Amino acid sequence: MSALPSSEVLDTLDATSTIEKRASWEGFEFTILEGGKVEVVNKSYDAPEGVTYTVYVEGGIPFSCTCTAFDYQDGSCKHMVAVAIREPVLKAVSAVSTLKTDGGVTVEEAESDHSDQRPEDCDCTPLMEVLPCWPCYADALEAPHPIGGEK
Repeated sequence: MSALPSSEVLDTLDATSTIEKRASWEGFEFTILEGGKVEVVNKSYDAPEGVTYTVYVEGGIPFSCTCTAFDYQDGSCKHMVAVAIREPVLKAVSAVSTLKTDGGVTVEEAESDHSDQRPEDCDCTPLMEVLPCWPCYADALEAPHPIGGEK
């Protein structure tokens, strides 16, 4: 599955212009994890060691973050926007990582797992942060639709 262009992804996120600016100006370090996750560390200022957040991506769109800003503000946080506007990161998280025998990591394009295809009766809402709606769950989709049931 290929990721959408960053401008289209950014349009789906409900972020303020201030958050978009901070996400583009601040320096971040990204680590791609299995299962559609990106570990994000802000390197722009001295933060306590180990302050990292996890951004969850499904269908090429960041839909959740473990930071407190995502929990308490309306719309997307700067970590989600930072992932969305960096196309190489977004493409890498949409691929499957496999370990090589020499200990290195290769990234291969994921075979279609139909994770972006939702059942016709999908009724996920933006408020569903952890579990998908029943029709999506019945189709073995593990996370709610990132843009709330839109197909």
